[in-house]
Amino acid sequence: MLLPLLLASPFSALALPRRPFLKQSAALASGLLMSGSAKAETQVLPKTGGPMVLCGEEVMSQKAHGTSEKPVQQNLRWNVDRNNADRICNFNRHYAEYAGYWKTTNFLKEVSMTEPTIYYDSVTGKPLFVAPIGRTMQEFLAESDAHGWPSFRDQEVVWENMRVLRTTGEAVSKDGTHLGHNLPDKKGNRYCINLISVAGRPIADA
Repeated sequence: MLLPLLLASPFSALALPRRPFLKQSAALASGLLMSGSAKAETQVLPKTGGPMVLCGEEVMSQKAHGTSEKPVQQNLRWNVDRNNADRICNFNRHYAEYAGYWKTTNFLKEVSMTEPTIYYDSVTGKPLFVAPIGRTMQEFLAESDAHGWPSFRDQEVVWENMRVLRTTGEAVSKDGTHLGHNLPDKKGNRYCINLISVAGRPIADA
């Protein structure tokens, strides 16, 4: 029974099973673009795009700290909840931050509205996604808002560090961090990702 498991779970305060969460949001995203004033820093973007890289369960095997070798970073970006980040990233295969959680953080205040942002693994600090690529920030925010979670496309994935389980579609880092799931739609692959899983800082700054 899913409900009793949820009520008894330590995730229940923040994390819910991922489920369809659809609403129209272009107007909201447009407003967010108008209010965003974060300045983008000059940065070298990692290579993105290419064919999906699949993996088996061995990537998510038990390690020193759940499915990872260590906890999430101490100073995660956007003021995300570190305790829940650690549980969802390292001790979880099915649960997610609640739909719309990303909008309650400092993300929209701090993210660049004019340049692509690199999204780093909350555990290792390795780059996992770069967005937006091949679309506008308005389009990225509108799609993420419509689905409830940050939503990335194939051209925005850093496949050097990201993997998809061939059996379940679970999106993970190659080091064992749970990220979310691939939920394809008519446009192609859509990686529905927890913000707290990609709120890390680059390795040099972690």
